[in-house]
Amino acid sequence: MLAAQRRRHILAAVVAHGAVRVIDLADELGVSEMTIRRDLDVLEEAAELTKVHGGAVRSAAAGRGLEPPSAHKASREAAEKRAIAAAAAPLVEDGMTVAVGAGTTTLELARMLRGRPIAVVTNSISIFHVLTDSPEEPAGGAVQLTGGQRTPSDALVGPVANAMLERVRCDLAFLGTHGIDPTAGFTSPNIGEAETNRRLIGAARSTVMLADHTKFGEIGAHLFAEFSAVDGMITDAGLGPAAREVLTDVIDLTVAEGGVP
Repeated sequence: MLAAQRRRHILAAVVAHGAVRVIDLADELGVSEMTIRRDLDVLEEAAELTKVHGGAVRSAAAGRGLEPPSAHKASREAAEKRAIAAAAAPLVEDGMTVAVGAGTTTLELARMLRGRPIAVVTNSISIFHVLTDSPEEPAGGAVQLTGGQRTPSDALVGPVANAMLERVRCDLAFLGTHGIDPTAGFTSPNIGEAETNRRLIGAARSTVMLADHTKFGEIGAHLFAEFSAVDGMITDAGLGPAAREVLTDVIDLTVAEGGVP
């Protein structure tokens, strides 16, 4: 593995888990602990992480240009994501055409939409599989996959995805997000994913963001929606009172029951 690939792997682990240990990384990547320490030096100099005794932790700016793999994100805040999906599912009415963007929370929603008489448009291979590789696939309409280039967060993006989305019209779109900030809006670390998210929003009459409480205060490098472009947001009970007050001023906010108290 090249040094650049190794450092990207290390940074992805820091973004996904918040902290890493030198001994674990050395074992996982099959290199010496000294090599890992040199990698951490380089990443710290770039302000991507902060070294601590025996490892490193995420710095304030870490991850703005890097999306952690979908498999890493799927295990985090699982109960909260299910609660958010359960609150979103009743918004879907039979006969609707629904756009579902890539993400681990939207994937939970897709599981709850199986068997519904709806049509679905998605740019996520995982969501497509959930809806079609099951005896409970949607009964009343097709499931359309956009095509495109795959990102680490399992989104299909780029010209092929964008061209397809320009030619569809949906009643409702559900999107996830990497970051939510009262000033910056909804952001992604991936420029292609940000552009495709904008097309998903443009293809729908109404858009609802699905985001757990850990996304508040995060800022990715690329804006894909200001609050005025979104009709509502569903989060979980882990979002603190101050954050709720701030978001309520700029968006129609729903706090799902369940997850963390």
